[in-house]
Amino acid sequence: MASISLQDFPTVAQFYKDRNIFLTGATGFIGKVFLEKILRCCPDIGDIYVLIRPRRNKSVHERLRCMFKEKIFEELRRRSPEFGTKVKPIEGDMMEHNLGIGDEDAETLRNNVSIVFHSAATVKFDEPMRLAVEMNVIAVRKMITLCSTFTKLDLFVHVSTAYANCDRHYIEEMVYPTPVQPQQLIELCSMLDDDTLDMITPKLLGDKPNTYTYTKQIAEHLLVNEGKNLPLTIVRPSIVGASWKEPFPGWIDNYNGPSGLYIAAGKGLLRSFKADTDAVADIVPVDIPVNMMIATAWYTVLTKPKEVLVYHCTTGGINPFTWGELESIALKFFWKTPLRKLSGGPPAQS
Repeated sequence: MASISLQDFPTVAQFYKDRNIFLTGATGFIGKVFLEKILRCCPDIGDIYVLIRPRRNKSVHERLRCMFKEKIFEELRRRSPEFGTKVKPIEGDMMEHNLGIGDEDAETLRNNVSIVFHSAATVKFDEPMRLAVEMNVIAVRKMITLCSTFTKLDLFVHVSTAYANCDRHYIEEMVYPTPVQPQQLIELCSMLDDDTLDMITPKLLGDKPNTYTYTKQIAEHLLVNEGKNLPLTIVRPSIVGASWKEPFPGWIDNYNGPSGLYIAAGKGLLRSFKADTDAVADIVPVDIPVNMMIATAWYTVLTKPKEVLVYHCTTGGINPFTWGELESIALKFFWKTPLRKLSGGPPAQS
């Protein structure tokens, strides 16, 4: 790519002015931080369409209203009490035919959306192969089909994982060939019953540690092949942890990844686990990949590269932090600030 001067570019906030975007995974960990960030820092953005499924007797509008009451949106509520009017819920489900999106909503997306951020996925390491394929592979195909109808599409940003190719010693910012073609895997899942599929899953995984990393690599391959007529980019974060600065230090809303380890250890439930203390714990605060998602769309749309750009969002290569260091820091913290209701120990004092 020829040298480009960023000084000639509009700012990120100017770029998103009056621009309509579509976000999946909006109610997830990354999705919430993404919404808060782009609404706060790009106040002139157009409409933000978010795919949400109704559940527990709550409509998509009710789910969105409840989410906006959470602490993460506190600063936004203070600055702009009406910020939620820019966010338009689209009722749907990644597991359903055509993503469960009705004709009227599909027409709205088709005529208005210019940038798509696909963040929805199952991130469970022990997900059965069938469900992992449905959520992480087939859903990408459905998104490609939908976005192929968009009349104003400038970019499709796919959120993958830095561990999609964890069976390789050295990983470049490229999409690698897969051991099996996506369609072959999809057909296999459709032919076999659950017990048989579970039985052969270890053989399918090969050197991959779990169905999550396996299906995320398959999804990338499907995306660049079946979505080759779409403007694409891929963001690969490593382990996503609590926020560094935004919306405020330490924000998190789940026990996924390292957070579950911290809490389990602090509660006395996890006394030990087997690990290499010298291995790098490649944890990135959630606000870093969110900033990268927003910025890569800005950069990619303005530079219009001919190839699919892949962005790694990791720390291990330039600022390594080991599991041994994590253990030491966590231990010191919990000695200083013990949690309440400990398991197998004296109660914490207020």
